[in-house]
Amino acid sequence: MLADLAAQDGVLTPERAALVERVRALGPGLAARAAKNDRDAAFPFDNWHEMADAGLLGICIPESAGGLGADFVGYALASEELGRHCAATALTFNMHVCTTLLVGQIADDMDLDSQEQSALHARRAGLWQGIVEQGHIHSQPFSEGIAAGATEGYATTAVPVDGGYRVSGRKIFASLSGAAHIHNVVCVVEGDPRIRLLGVAADSEGLHIEGDWDSLGMRATDSRNLLLEDVFVPAEREWLPPGMFDQAAARWPYFFMTLSFAYMGLMGAIMDATAEYLIGDGGPTAKRSHPIKQQGWAEMNLIYDRAQALCYRVLGESGVDPEPAAVRRAWSSMVTTMDGAPQLASLALRVCGGRALLRPSRLEQFYRDARCGAAMHPWSMDVCLERLGRASLFDDATETPV
Repeated sequence: MLADLAAQDGVLTPERAALVERVRALGPGLAARAAKNDRDAAFPFDNWHEMADAGLLGICIPESAGGLGADFVGYALASEELGRHCAATALTFNMHVCTTLLVGQIADDMDLDSQEQSALHARRAGLWQGIVEQGHIHSQPFSEGIAAGATEGYATTAVPVDGGYRVSGRKIFASLSGAAHIHNVVCVVEGDPRIRLLGVAADSEGLHIEGDWDSLGMRATDSRNLLLEDVFVPAEREWLPPGMFDQAAARWPYFFMTLSFAYMGLMGAIMDATAEYLIGDGGPTAKRSHPIKQQGWAEMNLIYDRAQALCYRVLGESGVDPEPAAVRRAWSSMVTTMDGAPQLASLALRVCGGRALLRPSRLEQFYRDARCGAAMHPWSMDVCLERLGRASLFDDATETPV
């Protein structure tokens, strides 16, 4: 949707457009495999191999370190394009890229002393090298089902020992559970409220993957539970200085809307599939000639255009230390996208009729995938609506909840 992006001042640049085109080139292969991966609830390894070959694992790693050098906005646009072809792949890709954003662009915007900066630079250099040279896949399992906040509700503990930590806890909905080389978990040290981000190697003794993954939608994400039992994590895999995650949550809140970009892409895919059906062969009997279907298509355009326009506005003003009104727009964007996706998919089924309900219809899969976004933490729809309901009405609503 480069024409649409071009209208958004400051969002599309030649460098970002090149990233979108790099993803688009992989699109047909990703889309062709989507139905089988959904049916089998199978992780899209082929997609990841192709993304690695295209250099996309290092999308937010600086060019000087062998990556593509994308910033937050460049990643958002690339993620949207990826979601147009395979939303489940885009979601898993988000879990990988988020760690590189945290240790990269976001960390560079934080207030760190010289010792913290030195440790950060040394450790992220190793993280970047592992991705660029060895193809390491990272996951970021945060959820524990205790609380919805970004910096609260973590029962996973890290006990300091010689050379690192011993980590114990349980993460739920751990996407890439059977595919990641390193699981980057948030945890706390007893008596210290600061959040830690530790990289747990997938082959660590004491790390177990629990249960099956047989979900309604986003079935190719492999989001099983991760059980950590006294797992040793070396000190060099504490990716962030203690407390920097808390600082980033408060000062770079846009980080928590990255999941929505995959759903923005899914909305585009729903529009594409519906238009293809309506136009058909373009002859005089094409479904596009039916007034009732035209009305449904009009409603779909309204939902899509509102979500995309708000998303791009938020991207255009994203950065460190946003004003309260800007954070409010980010919450609004999350709700508009995560609520808009299932609305759009439901309308598409109505417009396209009964055959769209039959597997392996793309719209049938899109409908199930679209239902999953509303519950995704930490910026779930419930969380965002609660914050929007207090915004500008209470003194505490001027602060950015984390």
